[in-house]
Amino acid sequence: MKKLKYIILGCILIGTVTSCKKWLDVNVDPDNPNNQTVLLENRLPWIQHFYMYSAGVTNFRTACQSGVYYAIAAAQNTFSTTWQASNSNSTTPYQTWFVATSSNVEDMYNSAKKQGAYHYMAAADVFHALGYMQMLDLYGEMPYKEAGTGNPSPKPDNGKTIYYGCMAKLNEAISLFGKAQEAGAPALTSGDMINKGNIDKWIKLCWGLKARYMLKLSKKADAYNPDSILICLSKGPQSNADNIVEQGLNNSTVTDYLLGDPIVTNGNFNYAAYGNNQRISQFYYNLLTNMRGSSVTDPRMTKIVPAAMSNVKLDANGKVQSYDWTRSVGVDSYGPSTRLQKAGSPTSIVTPTYAAANTNIKYTISIAADRADFIASLIAKGKTYTVSGNDVTVTYKAGSMFINSTNYVFAGDTTYVSMRSNSIATSGNAAQPQTDVNWYVNATAYNAGVVGSTGSFQTRPVSDFEILTYHEMCFIEAEVYMRKGETAKAYDAYKRGITAHLNMMQTKLTEWQGSYGTTNPDMRPMNAGDIAAYLSSNAVAQNAGVLTMQDIMLQKFVAMGCSLENYNDMRRFNFSAGNVGNFGVVYPGYDRGPLFTGTAQLTGGSKTDPRYWMRRWALPPVYEIQYNSVNTLALNPHATDPNIWSMPVWWDCASDAEYQNYLK
Repeated sequence: MKKLKYIILGCILIGTVTSCKKWLDVNVDPDNPNNQTVLLENRLPWIQHFYMYSAGVTNFRTACQSGVYYAIAAAQNTFSTTWQASNSNSTTPYQTWFVATSSNVEDMYNSAKKQGAYHYMAAADVFHALGYMQMLDLYGEMPYKEAGTGNPSPKPDNGKTIYYGCMAKLNEAISLFGKAQEAGAPALTSGDMINKGNIDKWIKLCWGLKARYMLKLSKKADAYNPDSILICLSKGPQSNADNIVEQGLNNSTVTDYLLGDPIVTNGNFNYAAYGNNQRISQFYYNLLTNMRGSSVTDPRMTKIVPAAMSNVKLDANGKVQSYDWTRSVGVDSYGPSTRLQKAGSPTSIVTPTYAAANTNIKYTISIAADRADFIASLIAKGKTYTVSGNDVTVTYKAGSMFINSTNYVFAGDTTYVSMRSNSIATSGNAAQPQTDVNWYVNATAYNAGVVGSTGSFQTRPVSDFEILTYHEMCFIEAEVYMRKGETAKAYDAYKRGITAHLNMMQTKLTEWQGSYGTTNPDMRPMNAGDIAAYLSSNAVAQNAGVLTMQDIMLQKFVAMGCSLENYNDMRRFNFSAGNVGNFGVVYPGYDRGPLFTGTAQLTGGSKTDPRYWMRRWALPPVYEIQYNSVNTLALNPHATDPNIWSMPVWWDCASDAEYQNYLK
């Protein structure tokens, strides 16, 4: 698994961080580098990049599971809509961790140890914990002790072993970051893209990760320790200045060797907003427009939910003269799913086409009530149309977006705006500059200036990839105090968490304003008055006496967005079962929808049955099933069962006995 050929590309990746010439100078044969000769400062940024890539696909696919996104791609749609979980979702996070990252983590640690480069050893420990904890979260059991040893058929370890192994690595990292490096060891500043060698931020990252991971044990009476979590939080990030993020860029067309995606872009972009398949879900949209049943629109909504140009009028030169912005609506997968059910397909949302000239589409609608509703929608939108019997012909004017289908059910799909954003490596428009990350349907639309999507805050190529943030720490603190019954302290942390996330977004939007805000209004700052009004509205609990766990977790859900942690939290609270402590239903509205077909994967008969829900992923069908089945099945004989998707991982069980019972 030692893919050292990928490290060579590290020179491209970190051209501003270190010198390729310096990298070559250390090799006996510079044309044939090996894992003994690669500079630590060249290896670390490549590890950071590919960890972000692995975490990015994990964030995106679990965001489909947790109800942030709807996807029309068949594999991810089984997460967002049908819950007939597909094994085709399983490979990429595993592959990008083990093939591209973990083997290099092991080598960097060993090489750094020889040089007395304790800070690089510590960084390796941190990424070890980040990556293997992600593997545990997804797959439950995984090669761990024998991973990276060169054994082609490593034995897997159980979840408890992986969990405590990762915690031990974080403890070691804290100790190593506190040591002075040996003379001649490379400074961390020369290879660290994330924290720029800031040891204090690295140590806070370790403590913050410990708090995050210790919270996973909230179901375990014998292991959950709220006071220990609070100690970790006191040593973790204390403000937005301590946020640990990897900056996304849009200044290179270089693509990576393994998957062919842009090297410098945000890892979430590479999956959630690279193509046209993703839309905001109704579940997430409702939280941004009706939190706590308030009918109050969150000021973050227009920065998270994408928009497209509508009512476009072109001038004599075919350029945009006037237009409106139409904000996307959410795709309903859990409720009545009227649009999806009418089409008879869970993946039926259609991507729009650009009308370069006036275009007529004739719809034959034999059901009178549907025809009347369709005509009423045309009138409301000011569309030009004619009616002849069952036929309704609509004229889509030049410059407009339309669905190129004669099926009237699809005609309104322009209201579901794609999450897509563009990098210069993927736009297909040579003239589109770095400062324009809007998506345009095609080159003709770009030349006219008609925007197909403004994108979303977390998933643009230039978005920060969030590894650990202060607002997450605040929401963890709020939950811990709420569990302790200390509601005043919980309320203080809850308010700080909301404010911290708003401030983090505002800082980034202000940074973007000069470079991107001229072409994309969603990349400009929020209105300060709207923020103040939101914080004092019924969308936010106004005192400790009315605060609920639902309030805390739904605000955390909004803030975390495209993040594995939302899926982890939902499992800890049994989704919308309402049977954890006395907290009631924490995620109302999240449930199997009418398009549910996952009866083989999710075999529980009621919400309170753990196996009613998606609780882990199946192992990659080739790597750990086909090639390592003897070892895999020896630990978990159910690893190949269709309903492995509903088997809780170790930390999702109340006791070791419960977990072991699943493995029998």
